Amino acid sequence: MDVSATKRRLLKVIFLGDSGYVYKKFNLQYKATIGADFMTKELQIDDQLVTLQVWDTAGQERFQSLGAAFYRGADCCVFVYDVNAVKSFESLTSWHEEFLKQAGPADPKAFPFLLLGNKIDVDNGHNRAVSEKRARQWCDSRGSMPYFETSAKEDYNVNEAFLCIAKAALTNEEEEEPYFESISESVSEVETRGGGGGGCAC
Repeated sequence: MDVSATKRRLLKVIFLGDSGYVYKKFNLQYKATIGADFMTKELQIDDQLVTLQVWDTAGQERFQSLGAAFYRGADCCVFVYDVNAVKSFESLTSWHEEFLKQAGPADPKAFPFLLLGNKIDVDNGHNRAVSEKRARQWCDSRGSMPYFETSAKEDYNVNEAFLCIAKAALTNEEEEEPYFESISESVSEVETRGGGGGGCAC
């Protein structure tokens, strides 16, 4: 049965890294209750309305110890580092390992990951400490993970990155058990009610 014309999908996206990812018009009302920045972003992909439920650790390493509850149910994972800070890049491996340990994806090689090199706008790139080549090598060593260089402040390449990760997550979801769709539908209604209509203006 083709219900694609009315299909809505909810995807849980986790942002991890020492560099927090700042959005325009961030809805911060959840920070006090869940301990992490939370927002929703809607995208139209082909004939589907996709709601991304974004959980951002905001660069706080303490979230590494939140355990499975924070990671559970993730449909995709975005790693973020600051291209001007070597330490934030070097910590990516531990974030990646922590995600695999806590989330326990059924097929780690097929799970949708993405890497963002953020803050490329800072000082017109003169302070850059991590080259694009080095970042792409890190991605290639982990199954050709997609890579985008972005400026959340300038809203550069942000939409492109979201579209990429959403499409990858949808493709991965379709290959899993079909009952996830009905679960997503019911969760979507709850989250839409609780989301307050907030989101980013990416």
